[in-house]
Amino acid sequence: MPTKTIKQTLEYRFPEWFITTEKLFNEVTAFYFGIIKERAQILELTNKKALTELERLTHSTKDNPAPPFPLKWDIPAMFRRACINTAIGAARSFFSKLKKWKDAKAKAEAKEKKLKYRPPVPPREWQRNTLFYAGQYKGYTGKSIMLKLFDGNTWRWVKYHLTGRRVQDGWKIGCPHAVIKKNRLELHFPVEKEKPVVKAVAEQVKDPSLKICAVGLNISGRPAVCGIFKSDGTQVATRFIRGGDSLSGRRKRLLGIIATKLSLTGSLNKDEQDNKALRNRIHNIDDNEAHRVSRRILDFALEHGAGIIVFEYLNNFKPEQGKFSRRASSKRSYWLRGRISHYTKYKAWEYGIIISRVNPRNTGRLCADCGAEIARHGDNKEHYRPGAPLFTCKCGKKGSVALNAVRNIGKRFFLRYAV
Repeated sequence: MPTKTIKQTLEYRFPEWFITTEKLFNEVTAFYFGIIKERAQILELTNKKALTELERLTHSTKDNPAPPFPLKWDIPAMFRRACINTAIGAARSFFSKLKKWKDAKAKAEAKEKKLKYRPPVPPREWQRNTLFYAGQYKGYTGKSIMLKLFDGNTWRWVKYHLTGRRVQDGWKIGCPHAVIKKNRLELHFPVEKEKPVVKAVAEQVKDPSLKICAVGLNISGRPAVCGIFKSDGTQVATRFIRGGDSLSGRRKRLLGIIATKLSLTGSLNKDEQDNKALRNRIHNIDDNEAHRVSRRILDFALEHGAGIIVFEYLNNFKPEQGKFSRRASSKRSYWLRGRISHYTKYKAWEYGIIISRVNPRNTGRLCADCGAEIARHGDNKEHYRPGAPLFTCKCGKKGSVALNAVRNIGKRFFLRYAV
């Protein structure tokens, strides 16, 4: 089912109680994680059975008066279960990564090579946000909620007013997390809803009425160029999404400021982040652009009834070398392309649209009509240059390089499933 997170802001009252509750939550979670480390066979059980087993090992009841690892905290049952499930999730993640590392090490030793990265380690400090299960919160109306908080001595019910984005109709609300920020308290609600039945790509391509939205992502200029194609290869619509030059200029200006400061002060210690505020600003600008472009792509696909959105597989591309600001800007541009694809994927899933990827090899170098190599140029055709926005082919075809690449993407997708 499609899922997303709704963030709402709490009125700023009793922040120290949130801090105390979160500290207790992490202490109890670390306690259960330690038990799972000692008894790793617990992870062979389902989550529900693992929860039952950990409660048997720690919680004193009439039928179980002397558990092997008694809890030293007097905590509500639902708070305890939230901690247990958080610890189970963390343990599954840790042991899964450890197994992958051991397998990689065994393969390296078999080839008489040395593994370059170290094994994963358990969390040294627990900084999980408090998870509120049913019983730890009640009376949620969208405008207010009651939370059960620990003040250091006892548990108290506190009513809070909420502001921010509301949950839309048709979405089912999950258990919220409390997120403590500098001068703000937030509740993050995971929400989900039923989605339309979606067939696999191989099944959808058999439908002669299928339309796809092929997307070409660029580093600068136009961040994305989209084309709608029918199953017979006919292109029915095109959309150029602009804004790349403006984004690139803002990013380079901020990276230039960072480069100037680094030249004056030098880098900080290895574990410290320099120019944190500026780097966060760059990240936020890029992240906002990824959301904007992904929404435009999805809206275009919905407008024309596309069932599949097709991207190029760009994970193996590496940024160019050069000076700090140029190299860093190129690196951020590659990150942005991956982020646009990721955001489009989860947004499209809500509407029953799935994502497919094709090999990017030569999509921008070959003519979509005849398959010959194209010559790229600017407005003046006499001066050919690589990376130019326009092209001319020997077959007489000419136009936008980006649009030609989109046509190759759509063509390559249909050829993959051709009978």
